[in-house]
Amino acid sequence: MVSIDVRPARKPDIPALARVLGRAFQDDPVMAWVQPDAERRKAALPGLFGALARHHFLAGRATEVAVSQDGVAGAALWDPPGRWQQSPREQLAMLPAVLRAFRGRLAAGRAVTDLMKANHPEEPHWYLAVIGSDPTVRGGGFGRALMQSRLDRCDAEYAPAYLESSNPANVPYYERFGFEVTGEIVLPEGGPSLWPMWRAPR
Repeated sequence: MVSIDVRPARKPDIPALARVLGRAFQDDPVMAWVQPDAERRKAALPGLFGALARHHFLAGRATEVAVSQDGVAGAALWDPPGRWQQSPREQLAMLPAVLRAFRGRLAAGRAVTDLMKANHPEEPHWYLAVIGSDPTVRGGGFGRALMQSRLDRCDAEYAPAYLESSNPANVPYYERFGFEVTGEIVLPEGGPSLWPMWRAPR
């Protein structure tokens, strides 16, 4: 049995965290729709996730990594209640990475972001923006360890949690943790759907 340690992410973890999330989301339906060029997506995603973590999520002190003896194998980027919106300063700092990731498809990237914002719940909650593990360890319990770590805190604080599943195949996985689908966010141009999911505290 692999030993998994879940701990808060620190600045030195960002490169490894970014590589892991980049690999985790390489074949994600929404990412593939926003950036259809597989090589460009592969090159740009680590930079995008690194910028998100560095310029927004680390400051919220809710980003966690799952670590094995080989290093960072999974990561979860959470926002605490009331902190899910990025400030103009954070958006500006992330802009170069966003431009690289969505080159030629900025309108598609903005469409996803705008629809997610429009459908975001107003009630205070913990927001799971991104969770993923390296494909080489998928099924090894890293995602479960990350999810349980934060959901235990949600329950202790009697706080709900929210996420959008960008892959319909993952919906049953999230349901096992108590999340329920609350709607469907349909992307334009015949794009895929996102599945908003809400979890009441236990």
